[in-house]
Amino acid sequence: MEFRIDRTAFAEAVGRAVRALPARTPVPVLGGLLLEADAGRLAVTGFDFEAAVRVAADAEVAVPGRVLVLGRRLLDVCRVLPDGPVSCALEASRFTVEADGTRFGLSTLPVAEYPALPVPPAPYGTVDGAAFATAVAQVAVAAGRDDTLPLLTGVQLRLDGGQMTLAASDRYRYAVRRLEWQPGAAADGVVETLLPARRLLDVARSLSRCEDVLIGWDPAAGGGLIGFEGGRTRTALRLLDGRLPTYRSLFDMAGAAVAEVECEGLAEAVRRVAVVAEANSPVRLDFSSDGSVMLRAGYGDDVAVQRLPATLTGADEMPVAFNPAYLLDALTSFESPRVRLELLGAGQRALLHAVPDGGAAGVAGELAGETAGEHRHLLMSVKQLV
Repeated sequence: MEFRIDRTAFAEAVGRAVRALPARTPVPVLGGLLLEADAGRLAVTGFDFEAAVRVAADAEVAVPGRVLVLGRRLLDVCRVLPDGPVSCALEASRFTVEADGTRFGLSTLPVAEYPALPVPPAPYGTVDGAAFATAVAQVAVAAGRDDTLPLLTGVQLRLDGGQMTLAASDRYRYAVRRLEWQPGAAADGVVETLLPARRLLDVARSLSRCEDVLIGWDPAAGGGLIGFEGGRTRTALRLLDGRLPTYRSLFDMAGAAVAEVECEGLAEAVRRVAVVAEANSPVRLDFSSDGSVMLRAGYGDDVAVQRLPATLTGADEMPVAFNPAYLLDALTSFESPRVRLELLGAGQRALLHAVPDGGAAGVAGELAGETAGEHRHLLMSVKQLV
């Protein structure tokens, strides 16, 4: 095996593939990246049974072949290589990497022990890469981090006609985002499945510059895998078991007071006042019909307050309190200048969504759940106020 490749292309391919490798594994070969050189192309693959990432790059291949190299060690080498062409070769059991007089020799792993890679699912439809990456990032913040509850660490993906719905919840919050996608000829019926949030976020970010991302799905094969392909990167993710509880009844906010506030200003105020709060202490927001909201945090002599312009309808005043980290996650997930909060009171649900353009008609449409591309984020407010 012998090939020559541009250092930037090599480092990018290795960097993307290495994200599929497990942090720790009792199977040594799973810590390796599979490099396959053939016919003017280098393919770099990382695999850990939950995800398989394959990245292709142009290369001058003198001798075709394949080799398995420790992935993170190879990534460290790529980071310090000088710019320009990189020459790589397999010499007996050593993989050499050379660029501009700098030469590295790396030990290899037994290719024969590497597991068989999953077969990519058949094409099912396409979605805009940038829109998909934005939508995944908006909902993934609400996914759980506790691996003992794998169901809550996932993002639920639903494909129904030309609409894709992404949802995530950790029991204390629930984020939902809708966007358009293009079903393919094989698309039939409704698909609803659960994907690991951290993996999906990595995939979406890596494909954010692609105009079209091909989604692969094959119900006839048991639906155990879903595929994403864009540019020269192809990823297969193994699905999680189960499904999230339905959110429709939770998002019914009949009788709620409605507050509107500038989104970035509120986020900055939360960051500012929360510096005096103890760990897990809430930030209190007092909305009033006089056109303002007062933020408070802290106890005793260690307190902080800030007042911001805000509107409130449906009540003369509305005091609520939130975990500041959860509230910041929700606020920073919105791209709109202003955010609307539907509030039921302390210890009750609060629903955040963007203030749409279009005046009263836009407001009515979003409240009815009819806005295309809508993003909504449900938070539980804290029962004990500051």
